[in-house]
Amino acid sequence: MTPAQRLRQIANVINLSTPLGLAVAVASRSIRSQGPRGLVIAAGYPWKLPHAGAFTLGNVILFRAPQGMAGSDATLLGHEERHSTQYAYCLGLPFFAVYGIAAGWSLLRSGDPASRNFFERQAGLVAGGYVDNHKRRQGGPADQRIEA
Repeated sequence: MTPAQRLRQIANVINLSTPLGLAVAVASRSIRSQGPRGLVIAAGYPWKLPHAGAFTLGNVILFRAPQGMAGSDATLLGHEERHSTQYAYCLGLPFFAVYGIAAGWSLLRSGDPASRNFFERQAGLVAGGYVDNHKRRQGGPADQRIEA
């Protein structure tokens, strides 16, 4: 593990985002295992929300995929790892609020919560399984492309 990855790991424990991730993994009966670069992989996440195939809480990445498949897609794992870093620089739990604002902004600008979301763009839209929707939602000029 690099010094930056170790710092992220420590920061996400102190800011309570990793303990929250571990609590969600335990409560949802997800199967936990040590992942690469200080990450924890939680496989078989069964709850309906959020609707994503994978999501991150601190250094814990929760996958709907079963054990053995969870974390096997290096591109998606990299996307979720970048979210882990975002938790660290947003000081943990405030990430929920700023991410929500970014998702709302994206929804207003593009019609979906990811295309113009700073955090999803920084983590890599395509890597996270998102479509890069540049079009403005109805009400604006038809098919007007918006540049960030």
